Amino acid sequence: MTSDLLLHNTLTRRKEKFEPVNPPHVGMYVCGPTVYGDPHLGHARPAITFDVLFRYLQHLGYKVRYVRNITDVGHLENDADAGEDKVAKKARLEQLEPMEVVQHYTVRYHQAMDRLNVKRPSIEPHASGHIIEQVAMVQQILDNGFAYESKGSVYFDVLKYNQQHPYGKLSGRSVEEMLSNTRELDGQDEKRNGFDFALWKKAQPEHIMRWPSPWSDGFPGWHMECSAMGARYLGETFDIHGGGMDLVFPHHEAEIAQSVAAHGKEAVRYWLHNNMITINGQKMGKSLGNFITLEEFFNGTHPKLEKAYSPMNIRFFVLQAHYRGTVDFSNEALQAADKGYRRLMEALKTVTLLKPSDKSDSDVNALKNKCYEAINDDLNTPQLIAHLFEAVRVVNSVNDGHEKLTADDIKNLTETLQLFVTDILGLSDETQSAGDTALVEGLMETILALRKEARARKDWASSDLIRDQLKAVGIQVKDTKDGVVWSRE
Repeated sequence: MTSDLLLHNTLTRRKEKFEPVNPPHVGMYVCGPTVYGDPHLGHARPAITFDVLFRYLQHLGYKVRYVRNITDVGHLENDADAGEDKVAKKARLEQLEPMEVVQHYTVRYHQAMDRLNVKRPSIEPHASGHIIEQVAMVQQILDNGFAYESKGSVYFDVLKYNQQHPYGKLSGRSVEEMLSNTRELDGQDEKRNGFDFALWKKAQPEHIMRWPSPWSDGFPGWHMECSAMGARYLGETFDIHGGGMDLVFPHHEAEIAQSVAAHGKEAVRYWLHNNMITINGQKMGKSLGNFITLEEFFNGTHPKLEKAYSPMNIRFFVLQAHYRGTVDFSNEALQAADKGYRRLMEALKTVTLLKPSDKSDSDVNALKNKCYEAINDDLNTPQLIAHLFEAVRVVNSVNDGHEKLTADDIKNLTETLQLFVTDILGLSDETQSAGDTALVEGLMETILALRKEARARKDWASSDLIRDQLKAVGIQVKDTKDGVVWSRE
């Protein structure tokens, strides 16, 4: 089928009709997490954004191959190809194997995404599992003359590439601007120009994540993984590539150049970038130390939180803003989102109880069409939610006897709410379990207080017994320097 889905084309800053390469198939690649810490609110936004797109494309009848990668090697501490690998650094600090770190935080990420009702992708490849493909692509780029070897590392030659292809088209940056703004950094004497980026890095003696290659024992550059895995699973040209707006430069800019240098053509037809979650106007993220983990939101344990916020509360909060707009965290905004979410859930229950009449006072078909127009308009979820609240108003008005709907219109309105609230926006009903959640939290406070008393008496046997019995029923208790933290496993 031909879709009238409108997607924002970041390259041209205009809206175009989306037509996939091979309808009714769609290939979609989204940059996933670097797994070296607990998932935070910044991870939730791209996951939820592209989950809505995934759901909607499937609703339209497309067979979607959704690839979301796991970055477990090659992402260094800064974007100038310097510093320590983030996963390796975490492993060194915790005295673990890097893949222990990767496994632990990948599981944590999946658990958080499951609670947010984010669908699993079709394929979730790991960068470390595709070294062969990355080495082969680096060799292609070298053979085509757009890279050079230096001291066992291989770098992309941006100036050479720019002579034949415009570098910076996605971000709007020019090579001349980059030349004037690039400063020399320690350890960058291997590069011809400071803005050249690594395709392969020679591993230093202390580097524990390394693989053999024609150039050295080393590891791939951060940008290379997505180009190689995208081509591996979606082909040399595919439909949609997504990720956070902070990845436009240098990550996605480098991906474009790598694909053109290796295959002679751009890989991606449509780029979609979600904007950032901010806190006091500043991007929320691990590198800035101002992030709040999703587990802290769910348990209400972070000092900036006035209360715990449920996964659906978080999901609705994210969807209230357009994916290209910023979302600024505040307790007030989260509590307002919770009220809106609960109104939708209540309407989903009430609409099934409405009594039909012989006439209708509202145009239900027009309301349904408005919902489609909103989601077709560059995934305009805030506009869609506004139309859904109009549907809620109609439901409540009919339920209160102020308006009438025929049986067919009640059926249509029920299907519209279920389609857009549940199937496309992915909101599930948590309201029935709200009382149970409060009960569990109250019981846990009592149990942990008893354990604290046992530890104060140095009754370690009782303390350990409480911890072990909680673990047996799926509750993990962790003693930290800031106190006791508990979570559902």
